[in-house]
Amino acid sequence: MQPGLLLTISEATMYRSAPSCGRQPAAWPVRFLQHLPAARAWAMAGMTLAAPATAQTWPGAQWATASPAAVGMDPAKTATALKYGRVRAGSGNLIRAGKRIGYWGNQGTKYQLRSTTKSIGSILIGIAIRERRITLDNLLAGRVPNFGVPPTANRAKGWLDGITVRQLATQSAGFNKTGGFGPLLFKPGTGWYYSDGGPNWIADLLTVKFGQDLQTVLRSRVLAPMGIRNDQIVWRQNAYRPHTLNGIERREFGSGISTNVDVMARLGLLLLRDGAWRTKRIVPADYVTEAGRHASSLDKVKCLDPGLCGTFPRSKQYGLLFWTNTDGHIRDAPRDAYWAAGQGTSFILVIPSLDIVAARAGPEWKDGEAEHYVGLVAQAVQ
Repeated sequence: MQPGLLLTISEATMYRSAPSCGRQPAAWPVRFLQHLPAARAWAMAGMTLAAPATAQTWPGAQWATASPAAVGMDPAKTATALKYGRVRAGSGNLIRAGKRIGYWGNQGTKYQLRSTTKSIGSILIGIAIRERRITLDNLLAGRVPNFGVPPTANRAKGWLDGITVRQLATQSAGFNKTGGFGPLLFKPGTGWYYSDGGPNWIADLLTVKFGQDLQTVLRSRVLAPMGIRNDQIVWRQNAYRPHTLNGIERREFGSGISTNVDVMARLGLLLLRDGAWRTKRIVPADYVTEAGRHASSLDKVKCLDPGLCGTFPRSKQYGLLFWTNTDGHIRDAPRDAYWAAGQGTSFILVIPSLDIVAARAGPEWKDGEAEHYVGLVAQAVQ
């Protein structure tokens, strides 16, 4: 048995149709299904039929486990994917149909997630929308004290009054990379530039609108309903801006959260199940759908980040603080795959059409290795 490859359920229990993420057949890329082998296309099409939350498998203190074959995955290909992750150290896991199929490393070790924090922040955006505290088209000016300033040159450009939550969440607002108070590089809505400072303005907005430390919001709105202990996620003090805003502890979206891959996988399952945990709605389903697909507004902008606008412009791969495979740059994975990602190759992968979640954190992988791993996971599904 490969380390981390779980073979605890009889392979005689063959996979028929995994509990779905709740997406309807009309939302599926039909051309993608047409190019699959008939048996695999049938299985995937069957997965689009929503199962009641009570019929789905959910983790308790521990994950239910299954062999690859029991959930419609090729055992050899699954072992290859898990070995690929394991030899690159750190910790990781692979979930299908709500069951853990394999893992490597210590599942309880906390890692700094870096920019994966942005996507956890996106979950809080969805909650704020559900509670009618904000909309994606809200302007930041007048809602956040001293929005966009410093530097004062930002005010002189006359662009701050038109910046929306959507532009900040899609990295098209124009702020430079710094997580602190950075300059505007171009007119909002005309370009794409990967930033920490832009999302940090959303964190400031939510701090004002909730009137609470966002760590408290995360604990009460997300962790508690999911049965995750407060000590399993740590959100550091703000490293780039004053520690308080309106007398409230100020957090970052650009970075700052540390947690383990077990919690990461649970957050991935929340997203896979369209923002619901068991019978409780946490994030609006339509927000999860929009966050995890390429933002159509980015089709009209120029990719201006010199480090991320090469052969496959990253502007074609971005949603609402999530990365996507909408452009098909990972050829061996479905186009509905999306993920949170951060420095140190931390990621939460969600593939709705395959009922897959995978999480990983630890030492940095080489360029292209994470994408290759995603392809290995996707191709392991029969």
